[in-house]
Amino acid sequence: MSIHPIESRVAVLLDCDNVPPEVVDHALLMAAQFGRVVLRRGYGNHSTLAKRWQETLVRQAFTPCLQYQYAAGKNTADMALALDALEAMFDQRVDTFCLVTSDSDFAYLCRKLRERGATVCIVGEAKTPEALRNACDQFFEWKPCEQKPETEDQAPALKEQPQAKAEPLKPLPKRRPRFLVDAVALLADGSPDGKVIVSALGNYLKRTDPSFSPNAYGHSGLLNMVKTYDLLLASQAPGSHWLVKLALEQSVAEQD
Repeated sequence: MSIHPIESRVAVLLDCDNVPPEVVDHALLMAAQFGRVVLRRGYGNHSTLAKRWQETLVRQAFTPCLQYQYAAGKNTADMALALDALEAMFDQRVDTFCLVTSDSDFAYLCRKLRERGATVCIVGEAKTPEALRNACDQFFEWKPCEQKPETEDQAPALKEQPQAKAEPLKPLPKRRPRFLVDAVALLADGSPDGKVIVSALGNYLKRTDPSFSPNAYGHSGLLNMVKTYDLLLASQAPGSHWLVKLALEQSVAEQD
């Protein structure tokens, strides 16, 4: 009899009054890395769910949670989302939450869920305030893609002109922010040999800044990023994992 590891149970909760339907596919991809998505719900008022969101909720098998506004200016959908999230956690149906919103009002909900041991990620737009980004375990920014013409008739200019050769995307310039050196110094201070496992360094950076990504600084991964620093030394341990420590012989001048 084979024993399978216990998967995390994930809830994807959509704030339909706050984000566009196009965000859903990206949100599900982000949520799937944490475990099995067992709860899919979309919250909003009648106008939102019936017009903008109906096709997306049906196609992606979300349960629509319609909330009427009992008084002008009162957002009952936000209240319903928060209560359902707490109920799912206390019922032990879910241990990981993916909230799809850019509304900072959910920062307190994130903190309460995490206090009870749940993992919380946010999928939001670039406008998402720092208060919400920092309240979760991991933040995933969704960027809208440019819409392509549905048919050739809608783009006659493209049909008449010869297809232009796509220019390769220019790589981002490689940057070496000082906070990475400071993080290694902090974590290495509690280590007997002054070394930090690179994966542990990555976890720390994610905890301090849920939106941290080496790609944003022009690097393909954290290890590659570490190797560009004069103030850091990376080495591979016998167990195949990588370690990093401060290069004490180097100057402590700030990196660029």
